[in-house]
Amino acid sequence: MNSLLAFFTDNLPSLKSILLGGPPGLAWAYACLYFAGRLKKYRGLNTGYTRKIFHFLIFMSAAGVHLVWGLPGVFLFGAAVSLIIFYALFRGDGHLLYEAMAREKDAPHRTYYILAPYFATLIGGLAGNFWFGRAALIGYLVAGVGDAIGEPVGVRFGKHLYRVPSLSRVKSFRSLEGSAAVFLASLAVAIAGAALSPHFGLAMNALWGIPLLALVCTLVEAFSPHGWDNALLQVAASFLAVTVL
Repeated sequence: MNSLLAFFTDNLPSLKSILLGGPPGLAWAYACLYFAGRLKKYRGLNTGYTRKIFHFLIFMSAAGVHLVWGLPGVFLFGAAVSLIIFYALFRGDGHLLYEAMAREKDAPHRTYYILAPYFATLIGGLAGNFWFGRAALIGYLVAGVGDAIGEPVGVRFGKHLYRVPSLSRVKSFRSLEGSAAVFLASLAVAIAGAALSPHFGLAMNALWGIPLLALVCTLVEAFSPHGWDNALLQVAASFLAVTVL
């Protein structure tokens, strides 16, 4: 309990950081969701695409913030994103920001399937940082890119469907094509993350470690309950980065 308390107190952003970084973080989070909403409303993009565009932008932003400003910066940016998401939920059906994230096929539980990934992302990010430290960066990248690629590819090219667990009555399916995209994207970002991070690098064990990481993360994404894969993906990728890289 003491270590958990220290984890939070040691990484809280300073008042100066909040004053200087809070407004830009809010503006960027709003811009990302607004951009996704406009693509849906004015370009006719499927919600499966627009919610993953927002997902991708936020995860990549979090990875960049983590690299530059560390975990306190991620805490601050996460708070900004949370405010924007809850504002969208407050506005509800028909609002541009809400509709960017709320899939029609999830009705009548559209709000639940915004909240579930939100809390999954929060839990996964905190757990990855608490248990695995700097390896959480690999978790951001795999969840941010690998998971973001899977659904759009499945929507566009998915022919071979399989059912996945769901914690509600909404039936959910993924596709082998989408899962293949998750594997390839996870492989690519794990290589990039290991190469860019001063804490890992591309040693000989990366030749088998990175493909193993990508394969396990693909299986985790494939069999995670609908809406909760962000948590399990971040933890799995962070754990494997520490273990095999």
